[in-house]
Amino acid sequence: MFALPTVVAAATLTLVLWPGDDERPTRSLCFGTLSETTAELIDDGKGGEISSQEWERKGKGDLTVMKTCVLSRGNPDSTTKRGVYSLIIEDTRIDGGQAKGAVPLGNGMTGWATATEAVARLPAACARSMGSTAPYITVTLSKSSGVEKHGAEDQDRAVRDSATVVRESAANLARAESC
Repeated sequence: MFALPTVVAAATLTLVLWPGDDERPTRSLCFGTLSETTAELIDDGKGGEISSQEWERKGKGDLTVMKTCVLSRGNPDSTTKRGVYSLIIEDTRIDGGQAKGAVPLGNGMTGWATATEAVARLPAACARSMGSTAPYITVTLSKSSGVEKHGAEDQDRAVRDSATVVRESAANLARAESC
């Protein structure tokens, strides 16, 4: 009579102690602006674990913000990595407009996306909170040439994935900067 509840409790405890791959904690990449799950949306089809390299430097001239993050995937047969895409966070004085054939980011975010690149512009308050006198802070995604997909369905997915990555990065940056 008491054995059944004991077994059920042990099984529940076992699930908590040894979670599956779907329950693993996600890492934060690109200055904390991108979850590992979202970062993995953009892939070159060759597999490998995703990782990032980040660096900051002063912008050009009187611009003050320049953060670069390169996302790479490990090659399955070696210790080398291949670049998949980069995210650049920078202040700028000009609104670069929209690329030909781009779609708006949507979800209340200013910017655009194509299959190979995307740009999100943060609210003006973000530039001030990041110490810039420029009117704009942008988050720009640029994919490596090996990531390009062909076919209408692949292109639509590539645009959606580009938009998702740049939207998450921009939204998390704005949240971190309280703007």
